[in-house]
Amino acid sequence: MSSSSLVDFSHELANTVERAGRSVVSVLEGGRSGVSGTVWQEGIAITIAHTIQGLEEVTVILPSGDEIKAAVTSRDAGTDIAVLKLGTGAKPITLADDSKSRTGEVVLSIGRRGSEGLAAAYGIVSAVGGPWRTRSGERIDRWLRLDLTPFPGFSGGPIINAAGEVLGVATSGPGRSAAVIPTSTLNRIVDQLLKHGRTIRGFIGVGLQPVAFPDNALQTLGIASGRGLLITAIAPHSAAEEAKLILGDVIVTIEGKPVRSGATLQWLLDAETVGKSVSLGIVRGGQLLNVAVNVREKPAG
Repeated sequence: MSSSSLVDFSHELANTVERAGRSVVSVLEGGRSGVSGTVWQEGIAITIAHTIQGLEEVTVILPSGDEIKAAVTSRDAGTDIAVLKLGTGAKPITLADDSKSRTGEVVLSIGRRGSEGLAAAYGIVSAVGGPWRTRSGERIDRWLRLDLTPFPGFSGGPIINAAGEVLGVATSGPGRSAAVIPTSTLNRIVDQLLKHGRTIRGFIGVGLQPVAFPDNALQTLGIASGRGLLITAIAPHSAAEEAKLILGDVIVTIEGKPVRSGATLQWLLDAETVGKSVSLGIVRGGQLLNVAVNVREKPAG
């Protein structure tokens, strides 16, 4: 790369950060260094929930430098995302299609650290993979691992591609690696928080324990998965009790999809299943049965 090309590349990156920075705010109460927030929709920003735990109102510095109070309208513990109502100020970020992210793609992490103003870190997408889970067990749609080190206070700020489009927001991944909550997950979660003030998840009311099947049982029953979920408890008046599930039943599928862990079952019981009947494949008394269960909304807490 010639020196002029390198200069042009440098200038273009700086311009990209400047444009995206018009959608990045600072949340002063967020931890020791404050945290960043990303303007997701007109008058609405998102940030990392645990950094402002217990607060109903926070102080936000807008890209203009103006300082305002923003209401914390809702939170989702599973993804650690909080919604802030700005009511005024910054331009919403431009969203990218995170499913098109590629290993080796140039990315920038952007934050706004109080009075220090806009800051950025440069790197690449070092790995792209399938779903992963947060510390709370929430399923994140796509794994984007980053080869960069965001500064303290960058959490909640956007991760952008070279076009200045946001792939997601910065968070901590497995093993304290730099990771991204992608736009596909955020759109789903933020839409529910704005519509309902909470996230909606399905619930059938069972206690579960993972179990493994011996090889001969797999052949006899004709099931693909070597694992299932043993029902160890059934909540009174729950969907499971209504469907006449019993202690000792082993759940192996939901709508034909293998279920190997409680987290997998919870993911499959998403907002779309609430109020609907789903088919559970269960093993009872050495036989494989299908049982229809009417999914209810998971109680808060």
